[in-house]
Amino acid sequence: MLAEIKVNTSDVILNSNAASLDACICTWSNELTKTSKNPMPFQKVTPEKLSASVVKQIELLILRGILRPAERLPAERELAERLGVSRPSLREAISELQERGLLSAKPGAGIFVADVLGNAFSPALVKLFSSHEEAVFDYIAFRRDMEGLAAERAASLASDMDLKVIDTIFRKMEAAHAKRSSTDESQLDADFHLAIIEASHNVVMLHMMRSMYQLLREGVFYNRTVMFKRKATRGELLEQHRVINDALQSRDAKGARAAIENHLAFVEQCLADEGKAVKNEAIAMQRFEHEQNRN
Repeated sequence: MLAEIKVNTSDVILNSNAASLDACICTWSNELTKTSKNPMPFQKVTPEKLSASVVKQIELLILRGILRPAERLPAERELAERLGVSRPSLREAISELQERGLLSAKPGAGIFVADVLGNAFSPALVKLFSSHEEAVFDYIAFRRDMEGLAAERAASLASDMDLKVIDTIFRKMEAAHAKRSSTDESQLDADFHLAIIEASHNVVMLHMMRSMYQLLREGVFYNRTVMFKRKATRGELLEQHRVINDALQSRDAKGARAAIENHLAFVEQCLADEGKAVKNEAIAMQRFEHEQNRN
């Protein structure tokens, strides 16, 4: 009787194990069917073409403001060697970038970075800016807000090399000041402020402010060279840029922002004084002419 019980128990265990195995196989089959109907979101990895890598690299150089509008690229042979690609791969990349409007070819001159900035404002609006002084003061207020933020970011986020660029431009400003070159000082002033914006590492701010500074260089808002011709004003402006540079070099974020804001407040006051002086001169001229014509 005991033997029969053991045999029967073994049969039960075997039958139970077989049933469990059948259940597992059935479950796995069902899961496999589900997976085949809803495949996982994976795709085969394909090697990237060399020309695509070249396109990405040049795009980033333009986006980050390293390659600037109207800047000429190196000759084809030199550029291919620098990038480590064949000349046909380089030609393919250049062609694609031209189609995207990022590069342009000038016959006999080479390949240039296209004017990706374009016109920030329509010609009609630019004319309005140049003929109404309130636009000048709104422009300075806008710069004060944007550049104050840029200076604060640059003090915190700029690399050591970014700060060296800013310091190098300031040293050139000192040299131009010693030579009494108002034109050079005016140009370096714009370069100094743009270098701070570049060091803030915000590409949207960079391209927006570059476009705004182009209008400034063209004298749409006011004639900056005139400010640098005045001895007292020139000395004050140089000192203000020194304070800005010192704050950035010491990575004093709040100090850098305050220095920029104080500098642009000074520029605003100078322009207000200049505008008042021009109006007073016009009134004086009217009085003079009237006095000459009196009997």
